Amino acid sequence: MSTALRRRRVNRIRFVLAAFAVFFGLLTFACKAGPDAAPGSVHVLTTDGEVNPVMDRYIDRGITAAEDDQAAAVVIRLDTRGGLLTSMDSIIERILAAKVPVIVYVWPDGGRAASAGTYITYAAHVAVMAPATTIGAATPINASGDNLDSDLRAKVINDSVAKIRGLAELRGRNADWAEDAVRNGTATHATDALSLGVVEYVEPNLDDLLGDIDGKSVTLQNGSQVRFATADAPVAYNDMNWIEDFLDIIADPNITFLLLSIGGLALFLELFHPGAIIPATVGVICLVLAFFSLTVLPFNWAGLALIAFAFILFGAEIFTSHGLAGAAGSVSLVLGGLILFSGNPQDFQIDTWVIFAIAAPLTLMFLFGFANALRIRRMPPTMGKETMVGRVAVAKSALTPKGFVFMDGANWTAESEGGIIHPGDKVVVTEIRGLRLKVRKMNPEGA
Repeated sequence: MSTALRRRRVNRIRFVLAAFAVFFGLLTFACKAGPDAAPGSVHVLTTDGEVNPVMDRYIDRGITAAEDDQAAAVVIRLDTRGGLLTSMDSIIERILAAKVPVIVYVWPDGGRAASAGTYITYAAHVAVMAPATTIGAATPINASGDNLDSDLRAKVINDSVAKIRGLAELRGRNADWAEDAVRNGTATHATDALSLGVVEYVEPNLDDLLGDIDGKSVTLQNGSQVRFATADAPVAYNDMNWIEDFLDIIADPNITFLLLSIGGLALFLELFHPGAIIPATVGVICLVLAFFSLTVLPFNWAGLALIAFAFILFGAEIFTSHGLAGAAGSVSLVLGGLILFSGNPQDFQIDTWVIFAIAAPLTLMFLFGFANALRIRRMPPTMGKETMVGRVAVAKSALTPKGFVFMDGANWTAESEGGIIHPGDKVVVTEIRGLRLKVRKMNPEGA
């Protein structure tokens, strides 16, 4: 390996390591526990969107920060149409185990606590709704958004009813209405929810809420009773940090699949043009972000393996130039995309059009390569081995002394007659031994 090539590789490794160091440094700085708040403060968390692992992590972080600061209470301002059952269960468990009182406030006006949000609201020590908000519609559905099959539906419904009735009895709320919300998808607005005993308060703003609960008592999981002292308590807003906001954005199956595809294609381009730092850097960054997203989303390992295998086939296509490996890679990519998030609710699956929008151009490209390879093979014998001596080719990989060169629309195995030949160098064919070319580097004068 030449000194220049070795230096380029070392610089590339240093650049990638520096990028990772900066990234994880910012990540550590961004993931601090919470705001600096005096004991007795009220910590306010704000959730808006799907119930997913990001919301789960955020609520866990927020409650932990409140416990560490000996807060008077945690208020979770909730606005959601539902989400993942696994995340919902984890949030409920964290609320039940909290060492400080947790108030769920369905907010703002016009917001809702639908589906999984209903369970989370029922888990709170105090349930509050803003005017013109709704709660309910908690019937479980399958991954496609349809009703479950009869046998499975009965099992899931009964389990869900048992869960929400248990929460209702624990908090002294209307268990019959909760069961109806699960079995029949019943929903109600704030005023009716108050009269039905679904929530304890309807409050137009946070100040009124903290004033009205002042002096009331709740019982924590450890059996201790806590009396609220919230009327004049300072309020500390513990919003999502930027890394949680970023995770919430990329925790989208479509974005994750795009990142995996772009990252794989960028590394694929690096094989075509070794030494180009931009494709390699883009590929590494996209793949790191994709795997970061996969730590948040439930996924199927078989789908991820098929996507990885697709790009292995794309890499093999570089050295075969037949189009078949590339076409097989496209099929593997489609199957991987369809399987990767299968089993999740509809909102947590990849849109089919995204999968085919990426796979279709790749398939066309490799089919074109296959057609081109057939055309070259059907050329007249005048293009035989004898005519190849003296032809000019381009090194596709380092020849040390063996490697690959590109000539006549195909990759050929080749061996250098003398010295190392770097990717991109022009070479001249001097001899043919079976299917291997003997080449020498073309001098600057073209000879």
